[in-house]
Amino acid sequence: MPKATGTEARIRTGRLELLPLVVDDADEMVEVLGDQRLHDFIGGRPATLEELRTRYAVLADAHSPDGSQEWRNWILRLRDGTAVGTVQATIVEDGRAAEIAWVVGTPWQGRGLASEAAIGLVAWLEARGVRTITAHVHPDHRASAAVAARAGLEQTGERHAGELLWRRITAER
Repeated sequence: MPKATGTEARIRTGRLELLPLVVDDADEMVEVLGDQRLHDFIGGRPATLEELRTRYAVLADAHSPDGSQEWRNWILRLRDGTAVGTVQATIVEDGRAAEIAWVVGTPWQGRGLASEAAIGLVAWLEARGVRTITAHVHPDHRASAAVAARAGLEQTGERHAGELLWRRITAER
């Protein structure tokens, strides 16, 4: 899979622009992601600004240290520029498979933004040849299950680390 950079890595949806993550996004995202309720299903606590900057520096590199995974991370922005969340894709198997995840800040939840972003991300991945897309969803997180379903993933019945696996497989073209 060719490396996506610049405007090619931007994803536009009806209400959102997904922009490739950069370290400086941490300054704004620390507030967006700062609600402890965002960790109800994933555990942990909100990151500090320094922790988020450190994490974003690693993620912005776009590849795992051993080169086996391509990391794609986007900041979700409303068309007025307001940051509202993130989506990510870990691309493996020489670009044939990806694991995706999403989070929308508490003030913007319940508006369909996570679904819109996930649908845009799935389309972006499939346009680049990714055929198997997987998401891990906590079994009690109905909102995330709804996002996965709207993005075209189906619950597999499989579990990994206590989470349900959702998957979409697209036939070869």
